[in-house]
Amino acid sequence: MEGKANLEAQIDQLFNIEKQMRLAGDVAGTKKAVTDILQLCFEAKDWKTLNEQIVNLSKKRGQLKQIYVEIERARLIKKLAKIKEEQGLIAEAADLMHEVAVETFGAMAKTEKIEFILEQVLLCLDRQDYVRAQILSRKISPRVFDADPSKEKKKPKEGDNVVEEAPADIPSLLELKRIYYELMIRYYSHNNDYLEICRCYKSIYEIPYIRENPDQWIPVLRKICWYLVLAPHDPMQASLLNSTLEDKNLSEIPNFRLLLKQLVTMEVILWTSLWNTYEKEFVNENSMLGGPLGPKAAEDLRQRIIEHNILVVSKYYSRITLTRLAELLCLSIQDAEKHLSDMVVSKALVAKIDRPKGLSQFCGS
Repeated sequence: MEGKANLEAQIDQLFNIEKQMRLAGDVAGTKKAVTDILQLCFEAKDWKTLNEQIVNLSKKRGQLKQIYVEIERARLIKKLAKIKEEQGLIAEAADLMHEVAVETFGAMAKTEKIEFILEQVLLCLDRQDYVRAQILSRKISPRVFDADPSKEKKKPKEGDNVVEEAPADIPSLLELKRIYYELMIRYYSHNNDYLEICRCYKSIYEIPYIRENPDQWIPVLRKICWYLVLAPHDPMQASLLNSTLEDKNLSEIPNFRLLLKQLVTMEVILWTSLWNTYEKEFVNENSMLGGPLGPKAAEDLRQRIIEHNILVVSKYYSRITLTRLAELLCLSIQDAEKHLSDMVVSKALVAKIDRPKGLSQFCGS
């Protein structure tokens, strides 16, 4: 009891010092007082009092942010989540990580924040929680990856948050950029958003260390080409298609240059001929960087070729019989009408169908 009373007396003395330092805004003095209080409890092995004092100190009015241990807590939670993940407890690991909002931690290094949020996104994708994955991913602005790390930061003023150095195992900003876009590819793949997947690969392709190594950029450029072809026709797709065709690196994979060239040429593409030419390339994609194109990709590729052919027909005909349209598309009349109707609904083109006369009229052609 005497030891307990002595401990409390020493703590009370230090609390008076801590209050004076805190109200004066003395960071160094406050840190020392707080540390001494906790050190006393630790040396006395009074764990209950130690925990009580930690909570008590954190709730002091006007407490200086520099003494918070939010970063240490985040790192410990991340380690615990990793243990849960290795045990196969993905949901528990995700729930642990979601409790921490590192974007509010002023003293945490930018790369460590990004890496932590990416781990949160990864766990959401692993548990197929795509809504939360999207919400978390929006905490990272893609512009952050274009920042110049070589620019010197201003020296912090007394009382300002001092940003800690990121741990040695945190990846570089460019490596985090690659991880970010790979996770976003996983996100967009769950609903086959081909254009967004293509844009993600385009961002990976622009990373300097990727561009310097053909073994890395060739598989990525292949993916860009495939997803451009798989994406429905719209202004953004057309813009990316034309800019990709101007890429000199495309000459290293001539088959894909030819594939893209066919899509910007106003000529009907025979599906059987195209598939015979590219089926092997399509299958080989399984072993390429980024993996297979997805279970619906072959079906959607045929759909895009049909849409291309309808657009070509609309350029050369103002009116055409459904029978002739079906012949050009190598489809039945019912299928040709369905595909044409789908394109009108999606506003890819403007057309009218006169069923009694068996005619299709393209407006504005």
